[in-house]
Amino acid sequence: MADLFSEEWMQRFAEEWNKEPELAGALEKIGFTSSIAYGFDGEEKPRGILVVENGKAVTGAAFAGQEMNWDLRASQDNWSKWIQKGLGTMGLGMAYTTRKLKFNVGDYGAMIKDPRMAAPFIKSFTVMGRV
Repeated sequence: MADLFSEEWMQRFAEEWNKEPELAGALEKIGFTSSIAYGFDGEEKPRGILVVENGKAVTGAAFAGQEMNWDLRASQDNWSKWIQKGLGTMGLGMAYTTRKLKFNVGDYGAMIKDPRMAAPFIKSFTVMGRV
């Protein structure tokens, strides 16, 4: 298995993202376009980035200074746990309030209040488990 958030891992994540109607399909309906970076808490910069246009992942790559709309950080242990077990609404709320999941860039409050974005966000953790 490729290292979490490496170039290879991000490319496979993009492929799996696009196969999931509850993720890519749902976000396509609302014209969601964004650059989402992923990394480990305490590191200066994220490790990987996913570029999404109209719900579809068009690029999965190692982070190399690209502009981002979201920067999600957690410990490697927490990422691994969420990837293996998924993350529901309650778990997401707890992860955010206990600062196990940090949004260094992006508006968690706006995202979680919009079910058209929240449900696909939660689904993305399940999709990570397919990589």
